[in-house]
Amino acid sequence: MTDRVTVYEVGPRDGLQNEQAILPTDVKLGFIERLVDAGYRHIEVSSFVRPRWIPQLADAAEVVRRLPQGADVTFWALVPNRVGLERALDAGLGAVATFMSVSETHNKKNVNRTVAESRIALAEVVANATAEGLQVRSYLSTVFGCPYEGAVDEARAVELALAFLDAGAQQISLGDTIGVANPGQVRRVLEAMEAGGVPLSRIALHMHDTRGTALANVLAGYQAGVRTFDASAAGLGGCPYAPGASGNLASEDLLYMLDGMGVDTGVDLNTACEAGAWIADALDRQLPGRVHRAFLAERSRETARSA
Repeated sequence: MTDRVTVYEVGPRDGLQNEQAILPTDVKLGFIERLVDAGYRHIEVSSFVRPRWIPQLADAAEVVRRLPQGADVTFWALVPNRVGLERALDAGLGAVATFMSVSETHNKKNVNRTVAESRIALAEVVANATAEGLQVRSYLSTVFGCPYEGAVDEARAVELALAFLDAGAQQISLGDTIGVANPGQVRRVLEAMEAGGVPLSRIALHMHDTRGTALANVLAGYQAGVRTFDASAAGLGGCPYAPGASGNLASEDLLYMLDGMGVDTGVDLNTACEAGAWIADALDRQLPGRVHRAFLAERSRETARSA
């Protein structure tokens, strides 16, 4: 497999949906434009769920219609069902992501469906989206542990991954929703995926840093052969249906590690840090990314020296 890694930026969606503040559309677009300038080529910009569920992303259609034109970027949005897919198509989006949990309890609390019901409905959404010429990725949440059920059988994740690949999804994103995974578990899950017929080239890892292990888990995935990792600018976001899981992996932390390893991402770390600083200013609060905070501290020192 190629050594080039794709950093799939989820901040405008998975990050902002968890913020108490509802940012104006112009601010969201300014954020997205800065992420494009940094070199991200896969950016998840919004979610076509019911606005009353996630009011922070109620302007999804407007955001999509006003996205930067001409950039060599794939813009993605989450769709929960057939209605969400139709809204995304009406807005002119070319790439969508479905989502469900591997564990029954989390799936019921998240989307009010059993795992079997979600699998059937979303396989149809994936097939319809593919037939319309859209790119599709499918999120599987709670792969590495559930906040309500504890350990999750990896065979269930393999089964669901195969179902969505068969339906037409190009990629499966495996989520450590509550941040309990460890590198050994990551290797075991990926080995199970390969043994079950899911190529690592079709897998992304979406690791949460709740317990400070996200980078270690990414490294385990990279060493196993995964080349796509989800991350969020400055560590924005988490999962609103998983208590205590407030910890998306910060994009800048991931970029810093990969840059140091000599791995090509196509993203400029300094410009990415500027984008993270910009959205932190827009939200008027501190964000948790470690490299983000180091960048702000260094910028403050440089300002003091030049004063």
